[in-house]
Amino acid sequence: PLAAGRQLILYDQRGRGASEPPADPLASRIEDDAADIPALRRALGIRAWDVLGHSWGGGIAMLAAAQDPAAVRRLVLADAVGPTSSWMTPLRTETMARANTDDRAVLAGISDLALGEPDVAPHMAHLRASYGAWFVDQAFASTFPMPRQASQTGAAALARLRRDGYDWRQQVGALRCPTLILHGEGDPLSPDVARELAHTIPGARLALMPHSGHFPFWEAPNEFFAAVSGFLA
Repeated sequence: PLAAGRQLILYDQRGRGASEPPADPLASRIEDDAADIPALRRALGIRAWDVLGHSWGGGIAMLAAAQDPAAVRRLVLADAVGPTSSWMTPLRTETMARANTDDRAVLAGISDLALGEPDVAPHMAHLRASYGAWFVDQAFASTFPMPRQASQTGAAALARLRRDGYDWRQQVGALRCPTLILHGEGDPLSPDVARELAHTIPGARLALMPHSGHFPFWEAPNEFFAAVSGFLA
């Protein structure tokens, strides 16, 4: 729906999908992912554009907007990670509570220490066991299959944030582009994270998506795409 009447550019983050990994995947940082967005814009010869990021990609999008403020006209953050790492422990607790018995046992066997290391295996096991909990209706988990594999680049960048924590409030608080924050009401990544983000970004608009977890574009597509299209109109 977003492609109607506008050019839509999708890309694979570095070291994921068809994109080449960096020379040293273990040194990967989310700031490097963010820097790729203005680099992509310049390579395509685009003067200014609207940027949308979801979940982890929301973190990349907000950092990219902070790095390239003159070129981001409008910013959409969908079920994005928060401006600080304070969401991580509550999310792990909530995911455990929602998971079925088998998945809960798998999650309990993956330590925070393991998730703070760049080994792909525990990250992929964690993703598989937690995936169903991201939906209000867990039947959607079979309709929309999860990624088949994790990347070394992504695992290293995420492990670094889990291990070291982060605080982006200064960068994110300096954003001045119009910003829409969308978040599923039933997301295990608490809507309070979206509220904190809306409080941090000056003038940001917040809309909670009903009957939706972490993927409102799948669980509440009419509401999600209407909100985004209206904001970008």
